[in-house]
Amino acid sequence: MHTLLLLGDEAIAQAGIDAGMSGMYAYPGTPSTEIMEFVQGSREAAMKTIHREWSANEKTAMEAALGMSYAGKRAMVAMKHVGLNVAADGFINAAITGVNGGLIVVAADDPSMHSSQNEQDSRFYAKFSFVPVLEPSNQQEAYDMVFAGFEISEKYKVPVMLRITTRLAHSRSGVKRKGERKQNALTLPSDPRQFVLLPAIARRRYHGLLGIYESLRYDETLGSFNQYYEGSDRRLGIISFGISFNYLTENYPDRDVGMPVLKICSYPVDNSLLERIAAGSDELLVLEEGYPVMEELLKGILSGGKSVKGRLDGTLPREGELNPAIVAAALGLPATRGGEVPEIVRMRPPSFCKGCGHADMYNALHEALAGYAPGRVFSDIGCYTLGALPPYNAINSCVDMGASVTMAVGAADAGLVPSVAVIGDSTFTHSGMTGLLDAVIKNSPVTVIISDNSTTGMTGGQQSHATDRLESICEGLGVDRKHIRTIVPLRKNHEENIAIMKEELAYNGVSVIIARRECIQTASRRKKEAVKQTDNK
Repeated sequence: MHTLLLLGDEAIAQAGIDAGMSGMYAYPGTPSTEIMEFVQGSREAAMKTIHREWSANEKTAMEAALGMSYAGKRAMVAMKHVGLNVAADGFINAAITGVNGGLIVVAADDPSMHSSQNEQDSRFYAKFSFVPVLEPSNQQEAYDMVFAGFEISEKYKVPVMLRITTRLAHSRSGVKRKGERKQNALTLPSDPRQFVLLPAIARRRYHGLLGIYESLRYDETLGSFNQYYEGSDRRLGIISFGISFNYLTENYPDRDVGMPVLKICSYPVDNSLLERIAAGSDELLVLEEGYPVMEELLKGILSGGKSVKGRLDGTLPREGELNPAIVAAALGLPATRGGEVPEIVRMRPPSFCKGCGHADMYNALHEALAGYAPGRVFSDIGCYTLGALPPYNAINSCVDMGASVTMAVGAADAGLVPSVAVIGDSTFTHSGMTGLLDAVIKNSPVTVIISDNSTTGMTGGQQSHATDRLESICEGLGVDRKHIRTIVPLRKNHEENIAIMKEELAYNGVSVIIARRECIQTASRRKKEAVKQTDNK
C-alpha cells in the first residue's frame, strides 16, 4: 500500500477506515478534533457508509460507540482528556460489560494546557477501569495500533484506549498503509445479559475483567509495541513511554543512546521487562508524558531500594510537556536550541476575531450590569471565554463545560442576585441544558445568555446541535416564553440590546437571552464557498 503524509490524528482516522470501522463518534475538542474531521472528509469512509456524525457530547459519543459494538460492528470514539471526564460513566462501565465488536477509545491529552483547563493524564482512567492502553511514539505506530487495538478488543472482549498527546496529534510523518479489512457483519452478543449491569451480573463480569487484565500483560500483540535496547553504559537505565522515546533519541544523532533503554508503548506492562532493566542498571530514569503514573508504580514494583528518577524527585519538571531539551538536561547533556524567536511569531494573547458577535454581546452586557456590584458573570468553555481578557474583563469563572449555568444557580442560591451565565450554543446542548432545568425547577433568579454563533467555533467551526433549536429547547425545559429573548449583537442594535438585558436582569426568575449572530469565520467560509459554486456553474 502507498505511503501518506499524515497528522497523528489523521493516521488514527485512516487506520480506522482501513481496519473495518463502521462508526466514528466524537465531540470536537483539541487535540482530538481532526480525527473525526478526517473521517468526515474521506471519500473512502463515504463509500463504506461509515457513520461519522458529531455527537452532542463525549458521553453520548461513548455510549453510541458502545451501542455499535453491541451490534458486532467495530467502532471508534475520540475525545480530548477533559472530554473523558464527561464520558467516564460509560467508559468505566464499558470495561465491565465488555464489548462485542471492537471498540477503541482515543483519548488525546494536552500536557502544558495549550488549549485546556488542565493537563490530566488519561492513563489514570484506564488503570482505574482495567482497560488496556496503546500509546504510540510516532504516527506509524498510531496507525498500526488501531489495527492491533481492534484485534485485542475483539479477542478479549474489552474496550481499548489509544492515548495520544498534542505533539503527536498535530505533527506529520509518513505513514504506510496496510491492506483494507471488511467491516464486521451485524452480530448480537452471544450472552443476552452481557450488557445488563444488574449487581449479580456486574459482580461476575468484574471478576472476569480482573483476570483478563492480568492476562493482557503477556499478550503478544499488545507486548509487540514494547522494545528493549541494550546499552554498554549501565550506570543509568531509561524507561520511556510513548512519544517521550522520541524526545530521548533526538538527543543522539545516530539514535544510539548507549544505555539500556526500555520503550513502553502498551499497558499493562509485563513486570519482567521492568525487572530486567532494573537488574541491569544502577539507577533508573523514567520519561513519561503527563503524570508520573508509571514512576509511582515502579517504586512499588521494584524492591531493594533501586533509585528511580523522574518527575517525582525533580529530575524532570513536575508539570508541563517534555521535550528534547528537558530530557537532555535530565541526562546531563548540553541542550541544543535554535536562535531567538522573531517578534512576528512570538506568542500573543488570544483575542476575538474582528467582527465577532461575542464582543458586541459583552459590550452590551457590561453596560447593562453597570448598576450592579461586580463579580456575578459565570462563563463557560468556548471562544466567548476570551471575555475574561482586557479590554472586556467581563467574566468571573470558567471551570468546565456547562458550569456557567449551574454556578450561576448556586450563586443565586447564596444570595447573589441577579446571577448571569454566559454559554455558547454548542456548549449549551453539550451540558448546559440540565443546568437550565435545575434553574427552572427552582425558579432561580438567573439570566442565561446563550451566545449563539451557530457553530462550534473554538475548535474550527463544526456543526452545532443547537442551530435553529435553542428557543424550542429552552421552552421545552420550562422557561417562560415571555422571558426567552433573542437579540442580534451588532453595534447598530447596542442600545436595544442593553434595554433587553436590563429587563431580564431585573426579572425575579429564569430568563434566557439568545444573542444570535453567525461566527464571522464560518460566515466568511460559507460566502467564499457560495461564490466558488456560482463560478463553477
